[in-house]
This record gives sequence, C-alpha cells and structure tokens, in this order.
Amino acid sequence: MNTKHGPAAADIKGETDLGAARRVLALEIQGLEALNQNLDHTFTDAVEAMAAAAGRIVVTGMGKSGHIARKIASTLSSTGSPALYVHPGEAGHGDLGMIADSDVVVALSNSGETPELSAIIKFTRRFELPLIAILGNPGSTLGEAADILLTLPVVPEACPMGLAPTTSTTMMLALGDALAVALLERQGFSPDDFHVLHPDGKLGQRLTRVSEIMHTGRAIPLVPPEMGMADVIVTMTAKSFGCVGVVEERNGQLLGIITDGDLRRHMNEKLLDQSARDVMTQNPRTIRPQALAAEAVRSMNAHVKPITSLFVLDRDQVVGIVHIHDCLRAGVV
Repeated sequence: MNTKHGPAAADIKGETDLGAARRVLALEIQGLEALNQNLDHTFTDAVEAMAAAAGRIVVTGMGKSGHIARKIASTLSSTGSPALYVHPGEAGHGDLGMIADSDVVVALSNSGETPELSAIIKFTRRFELPLIAILGNPGSTLGEAADILLTLPVVPEACPMGLAPTTSTTMMLALGDALAVALLERQGFSPDDFHVLHPDGKLGQRLTRVSEIMHTGRAIPLVPPEMGMADVIVTMTAKSFGCVGVVEERNGQLLGIITDGDLRRHMNEKLLDQSARDVMTQNPRTIRPQALAAEAVRSMNAHVKPITSLFVLDRDQVVGIVHIHDCLRAGVV
C-alpha cells in the first residue's frame, strides 16, 4: 500500500491545512486589532469629507485593492451614500469623465505607488477634488498627494511569502465598512431608507410593510353591527377572507370580528335571527399599516390556534386587511 495516499497522510495534510488557516486568521485578526487601536481624528476627517460631498464618493484601486474598492463603493451606495468604482487603468483613457467636480475620491493602494493611479491622482490635484487615501505607506506618492491619510498598521501579509495581499486587503475592507456605517449613522439612514434601496431579495422581503400588501377599499370585508347574520354570511363568502370585521358606521371603529370559528360556535337554528353584534368576538388582534409584514406573520401565529387574517388599523379606523397568503406571496415567512 502506498502510505502517501492513506489515512495517515490525509490526517497530516489536514493538520497542515488547519495550521495554515489558523495562521492566516490570526494574522488578519492581528491586523484588525491594530487598525482599531490606530484609529484617530483622520477617520473623522474622512467621514466629514465624504458626508460633505455634494456629488458622489468615487472609490478606486488596482488589482486586489480594486476588488476591495468595488465592494466599498457597493456598500456605500447601499447604505445611502451614492458611490461608484472607477478603474484606474481606464481612467486615463476617458473614464476620468465619470468623476465630477462635486465628488470626493477614495484611493486604495497598500504600497501607495500603484502607477495606474497616476491619472486619477493628477486629476484630483488639478481640479481640487478631496482625495482620501487608504494605504500602508504614508510617505509614498499617493500619501504625499492625498488630503487625508487613513494609514494601515504594519502587519505582515498572511501569505507565507509576504507577497499576496491578504492582511492588508482585509484591513482595507474593514475600514471601508467602518466608513460606510459611520456615514449611515451620521445621516440617520433608517430601515425605510434601506428598504427603498433593497426592494428585491431576502433583505427587501424582510422589510416589506403591511401597507404594501394589504387589501383596501371595497375589498375589506366589513359589516355594521346590526346586520343580520344571513347577510353577514353572504359578505363573508363573497370577500373570501374567512372573516368579516364589525365596524361602527359613524367612525369606522372596529368593534369585533366574526370568523368561520365563530359561525361554528353559534351554529343553531337561531343563528340567522341574530345580528353581527351578537356573534362577533370583541378585541380581535390587529396590526398597524407601517408594521413589518413579518410582524403580521408573528401575530397570526402567536397563539395556540393561529389565525389567517388581521385587520389593519390606523388611528382606530380600519384601513385594510392582510391575509397570511399575502405575506407568503411577498416572500415573508
């Protein structure tokens, strides 16, 4: 048997792999801890410059720094700070036209000597655009040109040769996240704002409001308290929600609800001689129009016997009804 391919060899390789992984993570954690300790007023200066920009935040970088720059631009845009990525290699071939005189530029380069950044650096100096540098060498060309320096601490790259950008790009990414969140909090970016920018996917579904999916107007199954049960049953059947709301005609206040279960409990030869007020259940569960649809689902499932519909109240008046199927169609579970 060739032991080189046996279980023992696999165990040895596994331990070696785990050792490499732990070494990488330890170095990157070390970098993040050092970055956290080194933060100072220049971070605040960068946030203020970005918040003051009348235009957009232009993020740029080459190679691995470029990939991080793209992600930072995406995070900024999705949290209320309009941003875009400009490829430095294309900038000198016309893409400088993407940068407006009201923008602020954030350039990423660990060495600070990335030659492809030259055109963007010169452009920001010529037109007096704020230039923020995220870099490892403050004495570099980029460092000398920038208005604000966010200097990365000196921590070895996790690559055993010290060549592949690993620790440095992790610190850049974390610093970009910190800038985006600081801007978000400074600008008072709310869940409603977030929903506007994330209407699709799981994030959008989680932030769907009841008002966006509820049924309104004539679709709402409502009856007055003195309506006879024969007509109540006709209304309940026609509206297809399995319930009707009993409302005060003068002010639209919800007095109670009649469900299929209420009909079964009152089923006798005198049912059709009774009024909606006689059969209704008082104080039904309701929901606000601005509540999250997920909250409506939780409310429907909150008791031993789940319900399938909630009336939507605004200032004690019925403005809609939401069914569990509406929530499911919206992707809210």
